Amino acid sequence: MNNTPLSLYIHFPWCVRKCPYCDFNSHEAVGDIPEAQYVKTLVTDLEAELELDDRRALTSIFMGGGTPSLFSPRAISDLLSSIRSYFHFDDIEITMEANPGTFDQENFCGYREAGVNRISIGAQSFSASYLQSLGRIHNPGDILTSFRGAREAGFERINLDLMHGLPGQSVDHALEDLQSAVELAPEHISWYQLTIEPNTVFYRYPPVLPPEAELENIQESGASLLQGAGFRQYEVSAYARSGQASIHNMNYWQFGDYIGLGAGAHGKITHGNGITRTTKSRVPKDYLNNPIGKRIEVPACETNLEFLMNALRLNTGFTYDLFEVRTGNSREDLEPFVRRALSKGLIEQGVEDGITPTPLGRQFLNDLLVLAD
Repeated sequence: MNNTPLSLYIHFPWCVRKCPYCDFNSHEAVGDIPEAQYVKTLVTDLEAELELDDRRALTSIFMGGGTPSLFSPRAISDLLSSIRSYFHFDDIEITMEANPGTFDQENFCGYREAGVNRISIGAQSFSASYLQSLGRIHNPGDILTSFRGAREAGFERINLDLMHGLPGQSVDHALEDLQSAVELAPEHISWYQLTIEPNTVFYRYPPVLPPEAELENIQESGASLLQGAGFRQYEVSAYARSGQASIHNMNYWQFGDYIGLGAGAHGKITHGNGITRTTKSRVPKDYLNNPIGKRIEVPACETNLEFLMNALRLNTGFTYDLFEVRTGNSREDLEPFVRRALSKGLIEQGVEDGITPTPLGRQFLNDLLVLAD
Protein backbone atom coordinates (compact mmCIF):
# COMPACT_ATOMS: atom_id res chain seq x y z
CA MET A 1 0.00 0.00 0.00
CA ASN A 2 1.30 3.47 -0.94
CA ASN A 3 1.31 5.76 2.11
CA THR A 4 3.14 8.67 0.47
CA PRO A 5 1.06 11.86 0.92
CA LEU A 6 -0.74 12.88 -2.27
CA SER A 7 -1.50 16.44 -3.40
CA LEU A 8 -3.17 17.84 -6.50
CA TYR A 9 -1.72 20.67 -8.58
CA ILE A 10 -3.91 22.32 -11.23
CA HIS A 11 -2.38 24.71 -13.77
CA PHE A 12 -4.29 27.56 -15.41
CA PRO A 13 -2.13 28.74 -18.34
CA TRP A 14 -3.73 32.07 -19.28
CA CYS A 15 -2.82 35.54 -18.05
CA VAL A 16 -3.66 39.10 -19.03
CA ARG A 17 -0.08 39.89 -20.01
CA LYS A 18 3.16 37.93 -19.91
CA CYS A 19 5.62 39.45 -17.45
CA PRO A 20 9.20 39.91 -18.71
CA TYR A 21 10.70 37.84 -15.86
CA CYS A 22 8.21 34.96 -15.99
CA ASP A 23 9.37 31.51 -17.10
CA PHE A 24 6.18 29.72 -16.03
CA ASN A 25 3.88 28.23 -18.65
CA SER A 26 1.65 31.26 -19.17
CA HIS A 27 0.02 32.59 -22.32
CA GLU A 28 -1.63 35.94 -22.91
CA ALA A 29 -5.38 35.47 -23.26
CA VAL A 30 -6.79 36.54 -26.63
CA GLY A 31 -10.55 36.79 -26.53
CA ASP A 32 -12.63 34.73 -24.13
CA ILE A 33 -11.00 31.95 -22.16
CA PRO A 34 -12.65 28.56 -22.87
CA GLU A 35 -13.17 27.95 -19.15
CA ALA A 36 -15.98 25.39 -19.42
CA GLN A 37 -14.04 23.34 -21.97
CA TYR A 38 -10.87 23.63 -19.91
CA VAL A 39 -12.58 22.43 -16.72
CA LYS A 40 -14.05 19.47 -18.61
CA THR A 41 -10.59 18.64 -20.01
CA LEU A 42 -9.05 18.84 -16.52
CA VAL A 43 -11.52 16.21 -15.33
CA THR A 44 -10.65 13.97 -18.29
CA ASP A 45 -6.98 14.47 -17.41
CA LEU A 46 -7.67 13.49 -13.79
CA GLU A 47 -9.47 10.31 -14.81
CA ALA A 48 -6.45 9.26 -16.87
CA GLU A 49 -4.06 10.02 -13.99
CA LEU A 50 -6.08 7.88 -11.61
CA GLU A 51 -5.34 4.87 -13.78
CA LEU A 52 -1.79 5.12 -12.38
CA ASP A 53 -2.78 5.36 -8.75
CA ASP A 54 -5.68 4.12 -6.62
CA ARG A 55 -5.26 6.51 -3.70
CA ARG A 56 -8.38 8.51 -2.94
CA ALA A 57 -7.17 10.85 -0.19
CA LEU A 58 -5.63 14.27 -0.79
CA THR A 59 -3.59 16.39 1.59
CA SER A 60 -3.94 19.61 -0.43
CA ILE A 61 -5.00 21.21 -3.71
CA PHE A 62 -3.13 24.10 -5.32
CA MET A 63 -4.42 26.09 -8.31
CA GLY A 64 -1.57 28.00 -9.95
CA GLY A 65 -0.73 29.66 -13.22
CA GLY A 66 -0.83 31.80 -15.24
CA THR A 67 -3.72 33.46 -13.48
CA PRO A 68 -6.37 31.15 -12.00
CA SER A 69 -8.37 34.20 -10.89
CA LEU A 70 -9.24 34.85 -14.55
CA PHE A 71 -11.64 31.91 -14.16
CA SER A 72 -15.10 32.56 -12.76
CA PRO A 73 -16.19 31.28 -9.34
CA ARG A 74 -18.69 29.04 -11.13
CA ALA A 75 -15.89 27.35 -13.09
CA ILE A 76 -13.81 26.84 -9.93
CA SER A 77 -16.86 25.48 -8.10
CA ASP A 78 -17.62 23.03 -10.91
CA LEU A 79 -14.01 21.86 -10.95
CA LEU A 80 -13.79 21.28 -7.19
CA SER A 81 -17.16 19.51 -7.22
CA SER A 82 -15.87 17.13 -9.89
CA ILE A 83 -12.69 16.46 -7.91
CA ARG A 84 -14.79 15.63 -4.85
CA SER A 85 -16.47 12.84 -6.82
CA TYR A 86 -13.09 11.10 -7.12
CA PHE A 87 -11.43 11.90 -3.78
CA HIS A 88 -12.40 11.87 -0.12
CA PHE A 89 -11.54 15.16 1.51
CA ASP A 90 -13.16 17.59 3.89
CA ASP A 91 -10.95 20.10 5.65
CA ILE A 92 -7.85 20.16 3.46
CA GLU A 93 -5.81 23.14 2.31
CA ILE A 94 -7.12 24.45 -1.04
CA THR A 95 -5.00 27.31 -2.36
CA MET A 96 -5.70 29.56 -5.32
CA GLU A 97 -3.28 32.08 -6.81
CA ALA A 98 -4.81 35.47 -7.52
CA ASN A 99 -3.30 38.54 -9.13
CA PRO A 100 -4.44 42.01 -8.03
CA GLY A 101 -6.60 43.61 -10.68
CA THR A 102 -8.01 40.34 -12.08
CA PHE A 103 -11.01 39.87 -9.78
CA ASP A 104 -13.60 41.75 -7.75
CA GLN A 105 -15.17 41.31 -4.33
CA GLU A 106 -17.99 39.15 -5.69
CA ASN A 107 -15.44 36.74 -7.17
CA PHE A 108 -13.57 36.49 -3.87
CA CYS A 109 -16.78 35.51 -2.11
CA GLY A 110 -17.54 33.02 -4.88
CA TYR A 111 -14.12 31.36 -4.61
CA ARG A 112 -14.58 31.02 -0.86
CA GLU A 113 -18.02 29.48 -1.30
CA ALA A 114 -16.59 27.07 -3.87
CA GLY A 115 -14.24 25.66 -1.21
CA VAL A 116 -11.02 27.63 -1.66
CA ASN A 117 -9.68 28.38 1.83
CA ARG A 118 -6.24 29.85 1.14
CA ILE A 119 -5.40 32.71 -1.25
CA SER A 120 -1.95 33.55 -2.60
CA ILE A 121 -1.84 37.14 -3.87
CA GLY A 122 0.87 38.04 -6.39
CA ALA A 123 1.80 41.46 -5.02
CA GLN A 124 5.50 41.34 -6.11
CA SER A 125 6.09 44.95 -4.98
CA PHE A 126 4.28 47.83 -3.29
CA SER A 127 6.15 50.37 -5.44
CA ALA A 128 4.47 51.67 -8.61
CA SER A 129 7.81 52.14 -10.35
CA TYR A 130 9.03 48.62 -9.56
CA LEU A 131 5.69 47.13 -10.62
CA GLN A 132 6.03 48.95 -13.93
CA SER A 133 9.58 47.65 -14.44
CA LEU A 134 8.31 44.12 -13.74
CA GLY A 135 5.55 44.47 -16.32
CA ARG A 136 2.76 44.00 -13.77
CA ILE A 137 -0.75 45.19 -14.66
CA HIS A 138 -1.72 46.26 -11.12
CA ASN A 139 -0.80 49.19 -8.90
CA PRO A 140 -0.12 49.32 -5.14
CA GLY A 141 -3.71 50.29 -4.42
CA ASP A 142 -4.94 47.11 -6.14
CA ILE A 143 -2.90 45.04 -3.67
CA LEU A 144 -4.58 46.70 -0.69
CA THR A 145 -8.02 46.32 -2.26
CA SER A 146 -7.49 42.64 -3.05
CA PHE A 147 -6.08 41.84 0.39
CA ARG A 148 -8.96 43.55 2.18
CA GLY A 149 -11.41 41.89 -0.20
CA ALA A 150 -10.02 38.49 0.64
CA ARG A 151 -10.38 39.18 4.36
CA GLU A 152 -13.95 40.42 3.92
CA ALA A 153 -14.77 37.24 1.97
CA GLY A 154 -13.68 35.18 4.97
CA PHE A 155 -10.18 34.08 4.02
CA GLU A 156 -8.18 33.43 7.18
CA ARG A 157 -5.09 32.18 5.36
CA ILE A 158 -3.47 34.62 2.93
CA ASN A 159 -0.03 34.49 1.36
CA LEU A 160 1.64 37.49 -0.24
CA ASP A 161 4.20 36.90 -3.00
CA LEU A 162 6.93 39.54 -2.92
CA MET A 163 10.13 39.89 -4.95
CA HIS A 164 13.43 41.51 -4.03
CA GLY A 165 16.69 42.26 -5.79
CA LEU A 166 14.78 44.27 -8.40
CA PRO A 167 16.48 46.51 -10.99
CA GLY A 168 17.87 49.54 -9.16
CA GLN A 169 16.49 48.42 -5.79
CA SER A 170 18.37 49.49 -2.67
CA VAL A 171 18.30 47.81 0.72
CA ASP A 172 16.04 50.54 2.08
CA HIS A 173 13.59 50.21 -0.81
CA ALA A 174 13.46 46.43 -0.43
CA LEU A 175 12.75 46.74 3.29
CA GLU A 176 10.04 49.34 2.64
CA ASP A 177 8.35 46.82 0.33
CA LEU A 178 8.65 44.10 2.93
CA GLN A 179 7.37 46.33 5.73
CA SER A 180 4.29 47.17 3.63
CA ALA A 181 3.56 43.46 3.33
CA VAL A 182 4.08 42.85 7.07
CA GLU A 183 1.71 45.69 7.98
CA LEU A 184 -1.14 43.94 6.15
CA ALA A 185 -0.68 41.04 8.62
CA PRO A 186 -0.85 38.06 6.26
CA GLU A 187 -0.31 34.56 7.59
CA HIS A 188 2.44 33.79 5.09
CA ILE A 189 4.93 35.71 2.96
CA SER A 190 6.83 34.23 0.02
CA TRP A 191 9.84 36.54 -0.34
CA TYR A 192 12.13 35.58 -3.16
CA GLN A 193 14.90 37.10 -5.20
CA LEU A 194 14.37 38.02 -8.83
CA THR A 195 16.39 35.67 -11.01
CA ILE A 196 16.91 35.96 -14.75
CA GLU A 197 15.61 32.77 -16.37
CA PRO A 198 16.10 31.53 -19.96
CA ASN A 199 13.25 32.03 -22.41
CA THR A 200 12.16 35.31 -20.82
CA VAL A 201 12.27 38.91 -22.03
CA PHE A 202 14.65 39.75 -19.19
CA TYR A 203 17.00 37.01 -20.42
CA ARG A 204 17.12 38.57 -23.89
CA TYR A 205 17.31 42.11 -22.56
CA PRO A 206 18.87 41.82 -19.08
CA PRO A 207 18.07 44.60 -16.61
CA VAL A 208 20.79 45.91 -14.31
CA LEU A 209 20.34 44.17 -10.98
CA PRO A 210 21.89 45.19 -7.63
CA PRO A 211 25.47 43.96 -7.04
CA GLU A 212 25.98 40.71 -5.16
CA ALA A 213 26.96 42.42 -1.90
CA GLU A 214 23.77 44.48 -2.00
CA LEU A 215 21.68 41.37 -2.68
CA GLU A 216 23.18 39.62 0.34
CA ASN A 217 22.49 42.68 2.49
CA ILE A 218 18.87 42.76 1.31
CA GLN A 219 18.45 39.06 2.11
CA GLU A 220 19.95 39.30 5.60
CA SER A 221 18.15 42.53 6.53
CA GLY A 222 14.83 41.29 5.22
CA ALA A 223 15.07 37.97 7.03
CA SER A 224 15.78 39.85 10.25
CA LEU A 225 12.78 42.14 9.69
CA LEU A 226 10.48 39.18 9.08
CA GLN A 227 11.73 37.30 12.12
CA GLY A 228 11.16 40.36 14.29
CA ALA A 229 7.61 40.59 12.94
CA GLY A 230 6.80 37.00 13.96
CA PHE A 231 7.45 35.21 10.67
CA ARG A 232 9.57 32.07 10.85
CA GLN A 233 11.63 31.14 7.81
CA TYR A 234 11.05 27.46 7.12
CA GLU A 235 12.24 27.27 3.51
CA VAL A 236 14.56 29.28 1.25
CA SER A 237 11.90 31.85 0.34
CA ALA A 238 8.97 30.97 2.64
CA TYR A 239 8.13 32.73 5.91
CA ALA A 240 5.08 31.91 8.02
CA ARG A 241 3.44 32.68 11.31
CA SER A 242 3.13 29.76 13.71
CA GLY A 243 1.12 26.92 12.18
CA GLN A 244 0.73 28.68 8.82
CA ALA A 245 3.33 26.94 6.64
CA SER A 246 2.02 25.89 3.23
CA ILE A 247 0.92 22.24 3.48
CA HIS A 248 1.02 21.86 -0.29
CA ASN A 249 4.54 23.18 -0.70
CA MET A 250 5.78 21.20 2.30
CA ASN A 251 4.63 18.08 0.48
CA TYR A 252 6.83 19.03 -2.49
CA TRP A 253 9.86 19.70 -0.32
CA GLN A 254 9.43 16.48 1.65
CA PHE A 255 9.29 14.54 -1.63
CA GLY A 256 5.62 13.67 -1.42
CA ASP A 257 3.52 12.74 -4.44
CA TYR A 258 1.35 15.03 -6.53
CA ILE A 259 -0.91 14.72 -9.52
CA GLY A 260 -0.35 17.50 -12.05
CA LEU A 261 -3.34 18.60 -14.15
CA GLY A 262 -3.47 21.29 -16.82
CA ALA A 263 -1.37 22.62 -19.70
CA GLY A 264 2.32 22.30 -18.83
CA ALA A 265 1.66 20.66 -15.45
CA HIS A 266 4.11 18.17 -13.92
CA GLY A 267 3.37 15.32 -11.54
CA LYS A 268 5.22 12.78 -9.41
CA ILE A 269 3.81 9.40 -8.42
CA THR A 270 5.53 6.76 -6.27
CA HIS A 271 4.76 3.14 -7.06
CA GLY A 272 6.14 -0.28 -6.22
CA ASN A 273 8.87 -0.13 -8.85
CA GLY A 274 10.04 3.43 -8.32
CA ILE A 275 8.88 6.92 -9.26
CA THR A 276 7.02 8.11 -12.35
CA ARG A 277 7.13 11.72 -13.57
CA THR A 278 4.26 13.04 -15.70
CA THR A 279 4.23 16.06 -18.04
CA LYS A 280 1.44 17.66 -20.09
CA SER A 281 1.54 19.65 -23.29
CA ARG A 282 2.43 23.30 -22.61
CA VAL A 283 0.26 24.71 -25.43
CA PRO A 284 -3.33 25.25 -24.24
CA LYS A 285 -5.00 24.32 -27.54
CA ASP A 286 -2.94 21.12 -27.77
CA TYR A 287 -3.79 20.24 -24.18
CA LEU A 288 -7.48 20.81 -24.86
CA ASN A 289 -7.27 18.41 -27.79
CA ASN A 290 -5.27 15.78 -25.89
CA PRO A 291 -4.69 16.13 -22.15
CA ILE A 292 -2.98 12.75 -21.83
CA GLY A 293 0.67 13.56 -21.27
CA LYS A 294 3.97 11.74 -21.10
CA ARG A 295 5.12 9.41 -18.34
CA ILE A 296 8.77 8.92 -17.52
CA GLU A 297 10.30 6.53 -15.01
CA VAL A 298 12.90 8.25 -12.86
CA PRO A 299 16.17 6.27 -12.87
CA ALA A 300 17.09 5.02 -9.41
CA CYS A 301 20.45 6.80 -9.68
CA GLU A 302 18.66 10.17 -9.93
CA THR A 303 16.26 9.68 -7.03
CA ASN A 304 18.70 10.71 -4.29
CA LEU A 305 19.55 13.99 -6.00
CA GLU A 306 15.88 14.79 -6.62
CA PHE A 307 15.12 14.19 -2.95
CA LEU A 308 18.00 16.41 -1.80
CA MET A 309 17.05 19.20 -4.22
CA ASN A 310 13.74 19.45 -2.40
CA ALA A 311 14.47 18.50 1.21
CA LEU A 312 17.57 20.69 1.59
CA ARG A 313 15.47 23.78 0.84
CA LEU A 314 13.91 23.31 4.27
CA ASN A 315 15.59 24.94 7.26
CA THR A 316 14.90 21.77 9.25
CA GLY A 317 16.33 19.49 6.59
CA PHE A 318 15.24 15.85 6.74
CA THR A 319 15.62 12.61 8.67
CA TYR A 320 17.20 9.45 7.31
CA ASP A 321 13.88 7.70 7.89
CA LEU A 322 12.10 10.15 5.59
CA PHE A 323 14.81 9.67 2.97
CA GLU A 324 14.40 5.89 3.03
CA VAL A 325 10.61 5.98 2.98
CA ARG A 326 10.31 8.52 0.15
CA THR A 327 13.10 7.20 -2.11
CA GLY A 328 13.14 3.48 -1.35
CA ASN A 329 16.91 3.70 -0.99
CA SER A 330 19.19 2.99 1.95
CA ARG A 331 20.75 5.67 4.14
CA GLU A 332 24.13 4.21 3.25
CA ASP A 333 23.57 5.57 -0.25
CA LEU A 334 23.85 9.09 1.20
CA GLU A 335 27.08 8.58 3.09
CA PRO A 336 29.49 9.88 0.40
CA PHE A 337 27.42 13.07 0.10
CA VAL A 338 27.17 13.49 3.86
CA ARG A 339 30.92 13.14 4.36
CA ARG A 340 31.74 15.71 1.68
CA ALA A 341 29.10 18.20 2.87
CA LEU A 342 30.12 17.87 6.53
CA SER A 343 33.76 18.50 5.68
CA LYS A 344 32.80 21.78 4.00
CA GLY A 345 30.52 22.91 6.81
CA LEU A 346 27.43 22.94 4.59
CA ILE A 347 25.33 20.52 6.66
CA GLU A 348 25.18 19.25 10.21
CA GLN A 349 23.87 16.01 11.65
CA GLY A 350 21.10 16.52 14.19
CA VAL A 351 20.50 14.67 17.41
CA GLU A 352 17.37 13.04 15.93
CA ASP A 353 19.10 11.21 13.10
CA GLY A 354 18.67 14.03 10.62
CA ILE A 355 20.55 16.19 8.16
CA THR A 356 20.16 19.96 8.41
CA PRO A 357 21.71 22.57 6.09
CA THR A 358 23.84 25.09 7.95
CA PRO A 359 23.35 28.82 7.29
CA LEU A 360 26.32 28.53 4.92
CA GLY A 361 24.67 25.56 3.21
CA ARG A 362 21.43 27.47 2.73
CA GLN A 363 23.35 30.42 1.30
CA PHE A 364 25.22 28.19 -1.16
CA LEU A 365 22.55 25.58 -1.82
CA ASN A 366 23.62 24.94 -5.42
CA ASP A 367 27.17 24.23 -4.27
CA LEU A 368 25.80 21.87 -1.65
CA LEU A 369 23.77 19.93 -4.23
CA VAL A 370 26.78 19.57 -6.52
CA LEU A 371 28.30 17.35 -3.83
CA ALA A 372 25.47 14.85 -4.37
CA ASP A 373 26.38 14.18 -8.03
